[in-house]
Amino acid sequence: MDIDFTKGDGLVPVIIQNNNTSQVLMLGYMNKEAFNKTKKENKVTFFSRSKNRLWTKGEESGNFLSVKDIQIDCDNDTILIKAEPKGPTCHTGSTSCFKEETAKGFLYELQQTINDRIDLNDENSYTNKLFKRGINKVAQKVGEEAVELVIEAKDNDIDLFKNEAADLLYHYLIILKAKGLKLEDIEAVLKDRSK
Repeated sequence: MDIDFTKGDGLVPVIIQNNNTSQVLMLGYMNKEAFNKTKKENKVTFFSRSKNRLWTKGEESGNFLSVKDIQIDCDNDTILIKAEPKGPTCHTGSTSCFKEETAKGFLYELQQTINDRIDLNDENSYTNKLFKRGINKVAQKVGEEAVELVIEAKDNDIDLFKNEAADLLYHYLIILKAKGLKLEDIEAVLKDRSK
């Protein structure tokens, strides 16, 4: 990796991203020594501008960032590190320094699309048409998709299985909307169960 440490007086910005969820956790800075230590030890080490020294994230709290992948941008002056956090990343105790406690990926975007099509009464939307037919029809569709997934699970066509799983998940999001719930509500139940 040929990182250009000259542009920022020896420092380059480093974005830390959760390797499993893609959530952005924090931003720090590295000099060449910090970068080499990070690579050697597989724990993220920054150059702390306030302490004016190398600082391994978690050296006091134990909340280390274990390196899983390192990438540099097209200009060779910014680093992206995908890491596995050992505890909260932010000194405030938050998961992310950007006040996002959860990483919301594509399923949340899909949930928003479903909500928009229903809330905006999109007349051309299959989703809205099914929703308008009532909870019984939505529940029936979820049941049909669940049965189709079970049938495909018994066969060896992985593509058909994935498509049936996608259909079930899509309709599951519609039934959550019909019940006035969101994915976050179900996540909360699962989190509570895992304690």
